Amino acid sequence: MTAIATDPPRASNSPLERSYARLGVLLIAPTILVFSIVIVYPLLAAIYLSVFSIYTPTLEGDFVGADNYVKLLTGKAFWNSLGVTLVWTVGTLSLQIVAGVGLALLLHQNIWFRALARSLVLFPYFLSTVVAVLVWKWLFNDLYGALNHGLMQLGIIDMPLDWLGSMPNAMIGVILVGAWKYFPFVVIAVLARLQTIPENLYEAARIDGAGPIARFWDVTLPQLRSVLTVIILLRAIWDFKEFDLLYLLTGGGPVTSTQTLSLLVYQEAFGLNRMGQAAAYSVGMMLVMLVFMILYIRQTKEKRA
Repeated sequence: MTAIATDPPRASNSPLERSYARLGVLLIAPTILVFSIVIVYPLLAAIYLSVFSIYTPTLEGDFVGADNYVKLLTGKAFWNSLGVTLVWTVGTLSLQIVAGVGLALLLHQNIWFRALARSLVLFPYFLSTVVAVLVWKWLFNDLYGALNHGLMQLGIIDMPLDWLGSMPNAMIGVILVGAWKYFPFVVIAVLARLQTIPENLYEAARIDGAGPIARFWDVTLPQLRSVLTVIILLRAIWDFKEFDLLYLLTGGGPVTSTQTLSLLVYQEAFGLNRMGQAAAYSVGMMLVMLVFMILYIRQTKEKRA
């Protein structure tokens, strides 16, 4: 029998490999340190605080175990705020997708001043949230707001509406502002994908007699499906945890009609000075967001595969 030659075992701990390993540890150490400080430590601190009854100004309190979580599960505050958060997220996200895709399709066409229009569409996204809220609160004002004035001039309404002080107007208002503020992100992502769709697909569809609507459903939309899935997951995560825009517009009012989970956590921690209960709410909010994160990670893995 002929002996089969085999390679000699490779040394796995050569000096060069050990030096590369040490260099790798040194290079990644700052990232791990920053990650631990800004993510891991606050997360562990929130979980730790959630099992105590803590008074916010002094950060002192007693150990209560799972009592905060029992109140979370049995009380109405968390579930009401979760419902408001879902309504806000679904509403503003739906408008962002519809407006973003529509405007991206328009800007993809050969129109006049296309470059200028593509630049101006980013204006709401880059505008400071505080400035945007001030402008929209002026538009929504029930006494001198331009929105009520315009609707009355058109004969749509007979008297001014209290847009941010009554329901369902307050929810409609914050959804409109949120969609206006963040739809440019959808435009950018969809427009980038539109520019990579092969033109021969549209030519083949035209030869088959497909009109503009048929080409959109049969060619454009299937090509956009992967990027739209990622956009929806990302925007759902970001909208779910939105705080500053809602806080500045309504503060969660009227009463708690627009109080999302982020506003509930803030109210518990700094309005009612119950840091422990606020920490429990934040952990519950994190668990809900974890579902979106898992879906996003799975989607990105499938896309890379």
